[in-house]
Parts: sequence; structure tokens; C-alpha cells
Amino acid sequence: MISRISDAQIAFITLGCAKNEVDTAHMQQRLRACGFSLTEDPEQADALIINTCSFIQSATEESLEAIFEAAGYENINAGAPLIVAGCMPARYGDELAEELTEACAFVPCSKEDDIAVVVAQALGLSLDDAEVKSAAEVDGSCGVYAYVKISDGCDRFCSYCTIPYIRGRYHSFPYEDIKAEVERLVNQGTKEIVLIAQDTGRWGTDFEQPLSLAWLVDQLASTFDTTWFRVMYIQPEGITDELLDAVQNHDNVCSYFDIPLQHVEPALLKAMNRRGSYDEFVSLIAHIKERVEDVTLRTTLIAGFPGETDEQFENLCAFVEEGYFDYVGVFAYSREEGTRAYNLPDQIDEDEKAYRAQTLRDIADSVCTAQVADRVGKHMNVLVEGVEEDGQLYGRAQCQAPEVDGVTYVDHGAPGEIISVVIEDTLLYEMEGA
Repeated sequence: MISRISDAQIAFITLGCAKNEVDTAHMQQRLRACGFSLTEDPEQADALIINTCSFIQSATEESLEAIFEAAGYENINAGAPLIVAGCMPARYGDELAEELTEACAFVPCSKEDDIAVVVAQALGLSLDDAEVKSAAEVDGSCGVYAYVKISDGCDRFCSYCTIPYIRGRYHSFPYEDIKAEVERLVNQGTKEIVLIAQDTGRWGTDFEQPLSLAWLVDQLASTFDTTWFRVMYIQPEGITDELLDAVQNHDNVCSYFDIPLQHVEPALLKAMNRRGSYDEFVSLIAHIKERVEDVTLRTTLIAGFPGETDEQFENLCAFVEEGYFDYVGVFAYSREEGTRAYNLPDQIDEDEKAYRAQTLRDIADSVCTAQVADRVGKHMNVLVEGVEEDGQLYGRAQCQAPEVDGVTYVDHGAPGEIISVVIEDTLLYEMEGA
């Protein structure tokens, strides 16, 4: 029986994308600020929080599996509270609470700031006696890199996407808050900051006195000039000349653009409530490469969207074969209830969607790994991240985003150092430097 907040050990299981990892980190900060302790062992915790993802059906199923597995832990069966947070409570609301009796509390994305109160109540404790500190006063372990959210929500309402219903309307976070979070992380040893959001390119446009992502990048890169910065999830419309100049003008801003295109067929993009075409995207890519030296490009594509004909799919394959992008993420279309695309005609068979997605992945792997191999002989700076169990050092070059683009194995340096290497070999998406 826990009688004091300082005795309570809280664990997290985080599912989904990097934005959920940021939300978990913020909830952990709030718990620490109120006197709770954290543990990495969910089976020994006095309370367990599962931060769920519900972007597509497979993510919902993975979250449910994690919840059901946790419900079988010895500590949960003995009375430790199981709390479900994040996208699932936001998407399904009261319906989830009625069906998922394994959990004692539900915390949607919009209520995550209240996590300390929820945990205290679940444990039968009071926060009255807790010494609540500000986030800046809380010590926390930080890795070599960290994600920083610059906005939340989305106003695009792409016809296949649940994010606006889960996260709400788009709103930028104030510059002062972003800068304070970056400063906290840098002071704790973080060497690379990855700026993320559902739609990073829109940052600042909703302020009373509008600002821009280009301005934000320039300010942060100038203020923290020994820290790497990387921007993810920029919609095509968010690629401005000002942003390209900001990236080109700062050596500590990774020349890396993650631009989700989803498709290249105008008719399908219109059905997705998006814009663009094969030719428009080729022009955009050419423009980026003209203005930014040694740029790395990543995109995501959807295969099997309702109504996608064989010819349209072949055109998408041809686009990938041209090698415009260094990295390509491919998803089979997921039919999500509550989205406009759910009721579109000409839904494609699940097996056919899976086949098309795998075909596109195979093409992307063939093209992209060849482009990775072309880096042999190039000089690159590598941020050393850690050491594998066999003692092998590894890190990432600026052309490699965390968790998705592979790593670079190196023969010297220490975690947190930025070293200069020559790329000597590659294996698929991995590189070796010395």
C-alpha cells in the first residue's frame, strides 16, 4: 500500500509515433515535478500508464494487445492502477471506457497535463502535500537526440486521416515555450533536436502576429549553434524559399526534408483532400535541390487508396523508380471509420492493398539502398549515439533521421560527440565510417 507520493513508482509503455514519445516525456516531467518516481519496469510499477496510438486500425489493435497483456501482469492483478492515455481515449471517448474494463482511468491527449492528478487519485493519494516544481527544475535523463513538438492538431482533414478527430484543430506552440524546452534538453546533454508536429510547415501562421517555420529554424539554429536541428513532417505547401534558405545558411540544421506526398495522381490526391501531381512534385524536388546543397529527401506514400487503378499504381511505382527520394515509407491504405474515405466507392481488397504496398516497398528499397551506396567515399559528420552489446560504436549522419533511416557504424568517438568520418561501406540503409 502506497502512503506517500514519493514512494510511488510509475511506469510507461509508449506506442505509436515520435509525437507520442514527446507526450510521454511531458507526462513524466509532470509526475516528477509532483514528487513521483519513474521506473522502466512495468511489471514492478505501482501504476502503469499506456500511451496509446490509434491513427490506423493496426495501431489500435497493437494498443489493445499491449493493454490486455499489461492487464495480466502480477502487479496489475494485485491492484496497481492501469491507466490508458493518448490517442485511443481521444478517438473513442466514453465508448472505450465502457468496453475496456481492464483500465481504471482514461486520459485523452487534451487532458495529459492532468496526469499527476489522475495517477494520485488512482493510488488514493493527495497532491496537497507534494512540492510541485516547474518543468525546468526537474532532472530527467536525456538521450543524444530528442523530439520537440512545435504544434499540435491539424486542419487539413485529409479524407483518410483521423488526426483532426484525435488531436483537434491546429495550434502552434509559442516560440518562448519551444525555446525553453530546447534549452532544457541542450543543458541536459542533448545534441540533436528533432522538431515535429502533424504539420510543421504551418508553424506560426495562426499567431495574431504570424511567424513562420523558417523564422523558427533560424532563431533556434542561431541561439543553439552547436546543436543539430532537424525538421520532420513538412507538407509540400510548407516548403518555402525562406525555409530552404534557413536550412542552407546554417551548418547545424540538417539538410533533410521529410515531405509526405501520399500519391502522385491528381484525381486520387483530390479524393484524399490533398493537392499536387507527378509533375508538380518533380518540380518541387528540383527546386529544393537547386537551393540546398547535399540535401536528403524522405517521403511517405499510400498504396491501395479507394479507386486507385492499375495504371495509377504503376505511375506511382514509376515515380519511386526515378529515385527522387533517399528514403520512402510506404503504407497500405487503412479504412478508418469516421473518415470521409471510409465511404468512398471502389474500395480495394485487403490482399491487393498489401500486395501493392509490398511491391512499392521493394521498388523503394532497391532504389534507395543504391543511393545510400553512392555515399561511399564521402566525408560526413556523425553524431555518435551509443555502443551495441558487442562494443560496436554507432551514430547517425545528418542524412539519417532517428529510428527510420538506419545508422552509421564508426570506429572512434564517444556518445554525444560529433566526429568526422569517410563512408567506407554500406549495407542496405546502414553505413560504415572511419
